[in-house]
Amino acid sequence: MLKNIQEWTFILVIFGFTAIIGNWAGYDILPLDAIPGMIVLILVCLAGFILNQLIPINFPSIAYIAIIGVIVSMPWTPGSEYVVEWTSKVELLALATPILAYAGIAIGRSWTDFTKLGWKTIVVACLVLLGTFIGSALIAEVVLRIQGII
Repeated sequence: MLKNIQEWTFILVIFGFTAIIGNWAGYDILPLDAIPGMIVLILVCLAGFILNQLIPINFPSIAYIAIIGVIVSMPWTPGSEYVVEWTSKVELLALATPILAYAGIAIGRSWTDFTKLGWKTIVVACLVLLGTFIGSALIAEVVLRIQGII
């Protein structure tokens, strides 16, 4: 268990560091301002991973992480105003970028396995990605027009 905690911590710190750099580059939030929020997010993730290992129920760790995150940010939780203030300085897209990059690398490493599924699978995957992109762009366009931003 201790080895797992060390590995999780190492990986989360790498993602956290990358997200802080992305937060700084993309949103002009200084790393020193974002570090407390990133530490809170890393600790919440670690707690969720540990609970997933300790509780013998088939329940995904992301659910534990979400529950812990909600609990520590609720108004009646002591210190929640600090948690909310600190984590509000970490932008969601700055967090998602390194995770999606890692997923892309993982898929790229198993591209040969992916191609073994056949050319039809590749066509379907490309169409799904294209449809997701176009759908997201259309939703963003509509929402931004309704808000009068564009």
